[in-house]
Amino acid sequence: MLTSISRRLAPVAILLICLAGGQIARAQATPPTQQGQPDQSTPGKADQSAAPNAEPNNKDAEPENPANPPSLLTPLKPQKQDSPYSPVTPRQRLRWFITNTIGPPHLVGGLFTSAFGTAVDRPKEYGPSWGGFGDRFGMRLTGITTSNAMEAGIGSLWEEDPRYFRIPDEPFKSRLRNVVKQTFRARRNDGSFGPAYARFVAVTGSNFLSNTWRVESESNTHDALIRTFEGFAGRMAANAYEEFWPDLKQRAFRHSE
Repeated sequence: MLTSISRRLAPVAILLICLAGGQIARAQATPPTQQGQPDQSTPGKADQSAAPNAEPNNKDAEPENPANPPSLLTPLKPQKQDSPYSPVTPRQRLRWFITNTIGPPHLVGGLFTSAFGTAVDRPKEYGPSWGGFGDRFGMRLTGITTSNAMEAGIGSLWEEDPRYFRIPDEPFKSRLRNVVKQTFRARRNDGSFGPAYARFVAVTGSNFLSNTWRVESESNTHDALIRTFEGFAGRMAANAYEEFWPDLKQRAFRHSE
């Protein structure tokens, strides 16, 4: 019983360590001039950095009133790649983690995969029952939680932006290439794209790490590699949703009108 509980709590501990460590390191690496202290050596520098159009360009900018910020359960708004880039904030990173872990689309996806695993009775240790379905759903959730926590925490250290950036005005083939590209690449604080190292570590590491609390039949290298492939395939599907769903939703509303 205690072993089962410890296995279930392992992802939670990893989540707290990754998020806390990332935010502490980020705060320590921030120069004093970026923590609200004006730069006295260069008169007018603070005024120049706060250009009038800087805040509206960030489509998911936090509201000016800090007493009424967006809920942590509110998904981040879609981002356009050709808009002036604003680095992801610590609160936005936390919102990304929460909504990409327990958001409705991800929970629904877990219901389908867990139902399929129950139907084919894989892994067999859980059995083809409602209890087995619950075990499969919970195990999938622990894996996603661990992966997202690692990507959010490590990404904050390496200044990698986990958000997806759309190119809605480009041809369909270009948009598909963008979906694939951003599966393996992430944006930096300077707006450039580079390899998504934090994602590579998170998806691969979490799936091998989960071998320590999975049942024996799937706690091996072969299954961990399969789960890693499925993890990147899932990220690609999520990117496709981010890229095309806003257009499909807009067309559906127009058609209904």
